[in-house]
Amino acid sequence: MNPQDHLARIHELPCMICLLIIGVRNTQVEAHHIGDSSERSDWLTIPLCPEHHRGKNGFHGAGERAFNRMYQTNELKLLGLTIKELMR
Repeated sequence: MNPQDHLARIHELPCMICLLIIGVRNTQVEAHHIGDSSERSDWLTIPLCPEHHRGKNGFHGAGERAFNRMYQTNELKLLGLTIKELMR
């Protein structure tokens, strides 16, 4: 599997916050890349809906610390949940 195929699979998954917090399998997602832009890897991505990715209460809207506090999670936990969903 190449990185493009992996990203295609990520886009088929639900938003990990919607799934974790409210139990909804929202499939309109964007790939959130973990790590600094210089370390970016398409393999280290989490599916997030636009609101939880770029919205006011999203990772990039609220900031990493506020996001983690708000949803009681962090990128590594969400990556683990993503891997679990990929294995289904």
